[in-house]
Amino acid sequence: MLRTALRNVLAHKARLIMTALAVLLGVAFVSGTLVFADTTATAFRNASAKSLKGVAVSVRAEEAPATPAGGEGGRRTTALDTALARKIRALPGVASVRPTVNGEATLAGRDGRPVNAGDNSQNLATNYLRDKDGKDSHFPLKEGRGPAAEGELALDGKTAEKAGYRIGDTVRFATDGPALTKKLVGIVTTDDPQVTAGGTLTLFDTATAQKLFRHPGQFDEIAVAAQDGTDEGALTDRVRALLPGKGARATSGTDLAAEQAAQIAKNTQSLTKTLLVFAGIALFVGVFLIANTFTMLIAQRSREIALMRAVGASRRQVVRSVLIEAALLGLVASAAGFALGLGIATVMRPLLNTTGAGLPDGPLVITPAAPLSSLAVGVAVTVLAAWLPSRKAAKIAPVAVLSSVDQAPPARALVVRNVLGTLLTAAGVLVMFYVSTLRTSTESHLMTAMLGGVLTLLGVIVLAPLLSRPLITLAGRATTRFGVSGKLAKENALRNPRRTAATASALMIGLALITGLTVGGHSAQRAMVREATQGLAADYKVTNSTARGLDADAAGKVARVPGVAAAAPVTSAGLDTQGRYAVITGTDPKAFGTAAQLDFQAGSLSDIGPGRIAVSDEFAQQARLHVGGTIDAELGNSTDSGTTSGTGTGTDSAKDTGTDTGKARKKLTVVGIYASTRAADDALGTLSDVLPYSTSSKELENVLVKAETGQAHGLERKIRAALGDSPLLKVRSQEQLVKENNGPLTMVLNMMYGLLGMAVIIAILGVVNTLAMSVFERTREIGMLRAIGLDRSGVRQMVRLESVVISLFGAVLGIGTGIFLAWAGGSLTTTSMPLYETVLPWGRLGAFLALALVIGVLAAIWPARRAARLNMLHAIQSA
Repeated sequence: MLRTALRNVLAHKARLIMTALAVLLGVAFVSGTLVFADTTATAFRNASAKSLKGVAVSVRAEEAPATPAGGEGGRRTTALDTALARKIRALPGVASVRPTVNGEATLAGRDGRPVNAGDNSQNLATNYLRDKDGKDSHFPLKEGRGPAAEGELALDGKTAEKAGYRIGDTVRFATDGPALTKKLVGIVTTDDPQVTAGGTLTLFDTATAQKLFRHPGQFDEIAVAAQDGTDEGALTDRVRALLPGKGARATSGTDLAAEQAAQIAKNTQSLTKTLLVFAGIALFVGVFLIANTFTMLIAQRSREIALMRAVGASRRQVVRSVLIEAALLGLVASAAGFALGLGIATVMRPLLNTTGAGLPDGPLVITPAAPLSSLAVGVAVTVLAAWLPSRKAAKIAPVAVLSSVDQAPPARALVVRNVLGTLLTAAGVLVMFYVSTLRTSTESHLMTAMLGGVLTLLGVIVLAPLLSRPLITLAGRATTRFGVSGKLAKENALRNPRRTAATASALMIGLALITGLTVGGHSAQRAMVREATQGLAADYKVTNSTARGLDADAAGKVARVPGVAAAAPVTSAGLDTQGRYAVITGTDPKAFGTAAQLDFQAGSLSDIGPGRIAVSDEFAQQARLHVGGTIDAELGNSTDSGTTSGTGTGTDSAKDTGTDTGKARKKLTVVGIYASTRAADDALGTLSDVLPYSTSSKELENVLVKAETGQAHGLERKIRAALGDSPLLKVRSQEQLVKENNGPLTMVLNMMYGLLGMAVIIAILGVVNTLAMSVFERTREIGMLRAIGLDRSGVRQMVRLESVVISLFGAVLGIGTGIFLAWAGGSLTTTSMPLYETVLPWGRLGAFLALALVIGVLAAIWPARRAARLNMLHAIQSA
């Protein structure tokens, strides 16, 4: 039977090529994911090992609150200081200590634009610590020298190239306030993954770094190197004994490496799981192609199998022969797929880094588990898909050898299949209707939605043969206009509903997922656009890219810029009344009326003043407020340190602690009610009433800028200049706000489109394979059609139209199912995205139908060409 299986593979290699490609692509996805995961984890571990090389003990400062530092902004205090570093250095067994200061510095390039604006976590800054030779071994010099004075700094090579700086240039940057300038004296190299993946690195001398990010003599971390032969655990205990009770933590190098390894595994695990899910989808689609191929091969080889039965082969041997054939096919295709997967793993890191993933460089890592798992998955999927066809082969009776031609077995009834499909579809639809009533995306709700989606898809797949007849008959009304070729195409598609359904189902799965993703993504993007611009009439929104807000006089500075019609300062604070917590926006009502659009149901903006506020209709309903009513509210935000509260009105009623937001009880009169909007919070008051208790520590959260008519273009540069042109400033137009809001979602959607595209490609192969094998199966029929007058172009047209009908059938099922799943699952976003509503992107849905049409035409090119080139007489004589 092994020789028979091998002979069959070699004899039908042309018919199996599409099946092999499907297995190849699916396995390539799996192997590429596994190799990529191993490569990434190893690269992270290597980078971590380099950073921990020689570190026996790491002493790190725990987070501490910011303290005022005059006009320099808030700087955090730490428990690690020079005195502690000296004590640790004096301990027995210590070879050296490396005290470091860490922060963020946003650079402005030579063109004046911020480098990595808005991504401060990637704008790393630290101190350059000289060794005995006057250099820092952690940052090897590429050009120049290390910074040694307050007016100097160094950059890594990629940062200098990105910003356009050279040795001797004056570099503009900002840490947590106005723009600063220093001279570039050195360019270094680094293997920090955040920097190599697109971040920036700025180095200062230790004193300057402490002045910018901490306080003189204070550090974030002290790395301790041990002398040869020193016990790491004992040294860690000695270091811990020197630490203060709070504010510092000592960890051995071994424990720190273990913590980082666990974090690396956690970070890479989620990405690996996501990629494997899409690989599983691709393989699932491939199952339909494989099962279809073997079903058709067995139908075409019925006499051959019957002959084997007649000469003594048992049913078990026939099953074994088909499964061995599938295993051989799966093994060869999986081996090729693994090789292709190595290429996928190679390009995946730079591709993901373009989205800001921050993956480190490293060589390709191939562990034994990757090829073994890939081969096992490929062979298992192929054998599993061929199992049912093998069972059908075993049922072929020996008497079938007496037949003069190969004939497909008689069609079996679809009653059981239709009942099962109806039950699955009904269960899935009911679950999804239940999901549509949910309003939160908890883990249990997401799992319920996934269950409903899977049941619905499976139900539609099982029901596809039943659905094929009415839908293809409807499509046949269009194909019959092409004459005899169109009628034959319709009848060919209806001839074997199971085969047609299996072919269309592969395409249906891919399009259902892509449609669901498109509808959900489009609806979410529309909601985010509304959230970013709802009620906003301003041309620009000015913010700070760090947690620090804007200076209280920022709006006044912007208002004096030529071309600015109004500049509305905006801040917010907590408002607690009658046990109901809300947020109140503080602003200049007159300027806010120009920069924002509020729909007042009672009162107006001009009524707002000291002690007088307007509230949203939702908050008014919740708190039972009305115009003219007075509320006794507590303004301010709770802090860990606590604040004292006074009673009465005015800002003097709150006592400022210096680092915490004050709180006060104030009597406020409701003078207006407006429709809820993103432009304002639950309540709206004057800046003087809200600013002392704001969430931005008495700073503005943003400034809304309305330009004079025809003056909006080019106003950004003037606004930046008026506010000191700090690289931390973000001056964004409405278009930029929308783009920034939608950016991460668009990036994720594009990546998922690419991943799902693999499933669609496999589905296309399925259509090609089915048509090609159908041509083999109908060789005599095509010969007869040619003999009675159907020309070559008519044969080509018949095959093309059959392909188009099958593709459109799969597209209609997929698009319809995808829309339903997206509608039902969209309710889970209501909490995080209140403005979400399902919006159908008709243009894209039409494009999907057009894509199905194109797929049908392209998939038929080779089968139609082969059918048209059949020799008429040889085709009629074939048996």
